[in-house]
Amino acid sequence: RCQRWVENCRRADLEDKTPDQLNKHYRLCAKHFETSMICRSSPYRTVLRDNAVPTIFDLTSHLNNPHSRHRKRIKELSEDEIRTLKQQKIEEAFEREQATQELNESNEQNTVSEEGGEEQEEEAVPLTLEERENKDYLKSLFEILILMGKQNIPLDGHSVDELPEGIFTSDNFQALLEYRINAGDEVLRKRFEMTAVNLEYCSKTQQKQMLEICESCVREETLREVRDSHFFSIVTDEVVDIAGEEHLPVLVRFVDDSHNLREEFIGFLPYEADPEILAVKFHTTITEKWGLNMEYCRGQAYIVSSGFASKMKVVATRLLEKYPQAVYTLCSSCALNVWLAKSVPVVGVSIALGTIEEVCCLFNQSPQLLVELDNTISVLFQNNKEKGNELKEICRSQWTGRHDTFEVLVDLMQALVLCLDAVSSDSSVRWNNFIAGRAFVLSSALTDFDFIVTIVILKNVLSFTRAFGKNLQGQTSDVFFAASSLTAVLHSLNEVMENIEVYHEFWFEEATNLATKLDVQIKLPGKFRRAQQGNLDSEVTSENYYKEILSVPTVEHIIQELKDIFSEQHLKALKCLSLVPSVMGQLKFNTSEEHHADMYKNDLPNPDTLSAELHCWRIKWKHRGKDIELPATIYEALHLPDIKFFPNVYALLKVLCILPVMKVENEKYEIGRKRLKAYLKNTLTEQRSSNLALLNINFDIKHDLDLMVDTYIKLYP
Repeated sequence: RCQRWVENCRRADLEDKTPDQLNKHYRLCAKHFETSMICRSSPYRTVLRDNAVPTIFDLTSHLNNPHSRHRKRIKELSEDEIRTLKQQKIEEAFEREQATQELNESNEQNTVSEEGGEEQEEEAVPLTLEERENKDYLKSLFEILILMGKQNIPLDGHSVDELPEGIFTSDNFQALLEYRINAGDEVLRKRFEMTAVNLEYCSKTQQKQMLEICESCVREETLREVRDSHFFSIVTDEVVDIAGEEHLPVLVRFVDDSHNLREEFIGFLPYEADPEILAVKFHTTITEKWGLNMEYCRGQAYIVSSGFASKMKVVATRLLEKYPQAVYTLCSSCALNVWLAKSVPVVGVSIALGTIEEVCCLFNQSPQLLVELDNTISVLFQNNKEKGNELKEICRSQWTGRHDTFEVLVDLMQALVLCLDAVSSDSSVRWNNFIAGRAFVLSSALTDFDFIVTIVILKNVLSFTRAFGKNLQGQTSDVFFAASSLTAVLHSLNEVMENIEVYHEFWFEEATNLATKLDVQIKLPGKFRRAQQGNLDSEVTSENYYKEILSVPTVEHIIQELKDIFSEQHLKALKCLSLVPSVMGQLKFNTSEEHHADMYKNDLPNPDTLSAELHCWRIKWKHRGKDIELPATIYEALHLPDIKFFPNVYALLKVLCILPVMKVENEKYEIGRKRLKAYLKNTLTEQRSSNLALLNINFDIKHDLDLMVDTYIKLYP
């Protein structure tokens, strides 16, 4: 049927295309078919009859059509010429490359539909029959790999240890390949019909090579959009384990053609223990392997696990030395207090944070445990039911990521310990051994005095930054005014540092009261006591020990970290948020963005007219109609119909939007991080693959099989 259609269209340039190519990449307008051939089953659905053939063509109308004057002329061939040309094509047995431009996304589709099509401009080098068959074979393999990636199917099937000796079982890749052969894939059948049953059809090395090409091609689709938008920011998430090796997930933020801020996952970077080596590899991967120009990077943020913060700070510093405009900021998806706690370089803090995560994870895994915790809370807070209900609600969320995590934990401590003790000592068969065992271990960890002191001190120190951090994750106006309140926050913390003796005394008293309530002995850590056994002169009290080892370094570190993360450049950028009309309104339209926007002068299309343009922007909103609301976010401002009349404002808003500290207003454009978390949650550590992960997380990105095949042939001829 495809051959009949092509012949009737007189499209000699399509004679050599396969039915599959014609079906995927070419369309015919309904006006070329007799009305009797068209079946309208409803006002919204039109289908062709099975025997439909196009017969209505006017191959001379383009001569009189002024709109087609500059288009290629359709070459009219006689029937004999068509037959001769077709015979030559069959004898030579070659195939031209299919068009990479998808006609259903371009204006050319209409032209092809109306006029019967036009010749393609580029002609590919003819292929031999063997080359064509090889390309079809490779295409089938790539299709299987892409399916496995999108559906999160691991390459390996049964491990050798699971099978009796002498039994061969295909891995998942080979099983799908065999299934496809049995389903009628002639290309694969012809290739493997004489191959032994217990022989691998495609070696592990070849699978790895092809997966790397799949990953690269899918990533390139996102990176192309990033390059088109020019400016971007880099964000990394917590270090993850992939098949026994530590990797750093990397995401990129940019504003797309539709003015939407997007955060997309672009790959994993192998983690290095040496921060200097990590900084070099990080830069090399982004610039050389992924092809991003770091001159356009306007922000960088790192969400880190405890113990990794200092190393990622080295990476940030090295990038800032090379690219001063890549501002080091907090990430909007991580609460400031949680981020600060994870960055504290005290071993006890890292251990406490790990314990908190394990407790939260255990209760979230078991609905029955949550019910048990609810009952315990009800008993403890029977005189304050409102507080009890609030805590119950919090326990059903990921409370370890809240701004007030440590306040919540101190309130919940007694309930958590009593609940875990009840579970671990329950002699009935209500709880399985795993839950009972974990409950015992975690109860012991929570009732360690070292843990109690750590969380109480963190709660009190981070109370000074809680409101500040909450505003940073609030509305645009909250972020703007938060930038102005940093001085007050630092002043408070410096005052604490100057009077640390007094503050620590109150904190330690609170910790001892909580320990007494939980019947926990107040003592120095066992490791410290063991180290001091031979030292008779050592008379260190618990209070002094925790002041020197915990309170002082924690306060000092948080002060320094706030200064580093909220650099002068970062604060200048946040002050530019007064461009957002709602912020402008709160400031009575008495703003001066010109001074703060100096750092972005080179990013503006017309920097000389910035002052005049900002004046017009203020006047526009100051004298707006009564029924017109002021846009409250950058997202709303970027989507204004007349934003392009303010090119400098538009450019500034785009750059401010991609700063990692700004939250993604529309949740559907923040799917990269959510899908990453889902992949890590749903995939066993040993079955994870950095290549397949990218295909799974970016499953909705279009892919070009022909490009993958051509790339593979060039790299591995």
